[in-house]
Amino acid sequence: MQHGSSIPRRHRTGRRVAVVIAAVAVVTIVAAVVVTHLSDTGVIAPALGGDTHAADESMRGRYPMTPSDVDFDGDGVDDYTDILAGARKDAEAAPAYDDGYYQGGYPPADRGACTDVVWRAFAEAGYDLKAMVDADVAAHPADYASAAPAPDPNIDFRRTGVLDVFLSKYAQTLTTDTSDKAAWQGGDIVVFETTRHIGVVSDQRDGDGLPFIIHNMGQRQRENDYLSFRKHMAVTGHYRFDASQVPQDILRPWNG
Repeated sequence: MQHGSSIPRRHRTGRRVAVVIAAVAVVTIVAAVVVTHLSDTGVIAPALGGDTHAADESMRGRYPMTPSDVDFDGDGVDDYTDILAGARKDAEAAPAYDDGYYQGGYPPADRGACTDVVWRAFAEAGYDLKAMVDADVAAHPADYASAAPAPDPNIDFRRTGVLDVFLSKYAQTLTTDTSDKAAWQGGDIVVFETTRHIGVVSDQRDGDGLPFIIHNMGQRQRENDYLSFRKHMAVTGHYRFDASQVPQDILRPWNG
C-alpha cells in the first residue's frame, strides 16, 4: 500500500514548477503596471530621452534655437536663452513642490510650483513678471475676471490661468500642435488645460523630435519628455515672449 499522495512525484514536481512560474508572471505584470502608472503621473519620470516606444535616435539631443533680438538685462545673452537657462536652474535646484499662499507673493527659494518655474525663468532674463502681471491685472481687471475674480498680488502671478491671460495679450501666440516640431523652441512657454499647469519648453528633444518640458509637478526629474507620456494634460497655450513687440509701459525690470 502506498502512503501519502497518490499523485506520482514527477507530476507533483511539475505542478509546483507551474505554480512558481505563474506567480513570477503575476508579480512581473503587477510591477510593470505600477511603474507605468507612476511614470505617466510624473511620480517616476522616464530617464532623460528615455522612450518606451521605438524612436529615431537621430532626433534626440539639443535643438538649435533662434535667438531673440532682445537682451533685456544687457548681460550679453538673448532673452530666449536666458529664459531657458532660468527655467533649467530651477529644475536643477528641484525646489520642494509648494503651491501655498505667501504674504508678499514669493515662496522661499527652496519651494515652488509650476508657475514659480516661469517667473524665475523670466527673472533670469531681467523681467519682474510679478510686477508686470500685477500692474496689468490692476489696469485691466475685466481681462482677468475668470482667472482672478478676486485680484490678489500675493498669488495672481502664481496662477496658471492668470499667466495664460497675460501671455495671450503680450506674447506671440504659437501653435499648440506638438507635431509641428519646427514651431517649438527652447524658452517658449507652454500652458496645459488653461488653468492646470504651465512650463518652459526645453531645447532637448526626445527620439520623435518632441521637445522636453521644464516644469514642476513634484516629480523627481523636472526636465523631461512629458509630451511623450502616454497620459499628459492637453496643450492649450504656446507662447514666445518677444519684448520688442510689448508696449514699454508693460515691462518691468527685475530688481530681486
